[in-house]
Amino acid sequence: METTSRAGTRDAASSAKAGGGAAALRTVEGYLLAPFPWYGLDDAFTGPRWLMQVGATADGTVRHGATGHGEEPSIRPEAPVADRERFAVVVTVATSPERGSGDGTGHLDATTASSAAWLAGSALLAFTWPPQLDHSLRDNWLEQQTEAAFELADDLDGPEWTTLSLPVDAEPTPFHYRESEFGWVLAGSTHRGVHLGAYGRGMSAYGLGFSVIEDIRTYAS
Repeated sequence: METTSRAGTRDAASSAKAGGGAAALRTVEGYLLAPFPWYGLDDAFTGPRWLMQVGATADGTVRHGATGHGEEPSIRPEAPVADRERFAVVVTVATSPERGSGDGTGHLDATTASSAAWLAGSALLAFTWPPQLDHSLRDNWLEQQTEAAFELADDLDGPEWTTLSLPVDAEPTPFHYRESEFGWVLAGSTHRGVHLGAYGRGMSAYGLGFSVIEDIRTYAS
């Protein structure tokens, strides 16, 4: 069942989270290379803001990236859920049509809200580690959970998701939303031609609003 598009998305997401290689750029310069607008929480959020990574193709074309809000998350398996960091991360995914892969071996599907849901869901897992899980088993657990996140993202109309309306650039916008023991994930599309995903923990998704970031450099200060 795995397709070129699925493998490519997984590789880009993994590289972006790891912070290494040509497909992952954590400097503000990487964000400035994007030909699409970046989104973050709107002005109602007054806490800390910070950069995560952008995901790019081998030729340096930026495809997606994320901006953080609140406390920067870390992997703390020993901490109770209630004591873990409180944060919300906004994922911006460029709209892209179906196209051939760079190496000529297949095709990459068009990006959709499901793409944003997959990136957000898999990224949330990267900061999760059940305390009862042995370190040597974490990779197996993460692979299984990431596969489940992909399946859920591929069925946004399924029973695992509910819908809610949140403001995007001050306009009510529908989102798909789900909660788990690890946090929450939501995904939707904007009128500015990008897809939005978000994930978080300790901050309610129901009170969030999103807007275009006028100067991404403010997140690097």
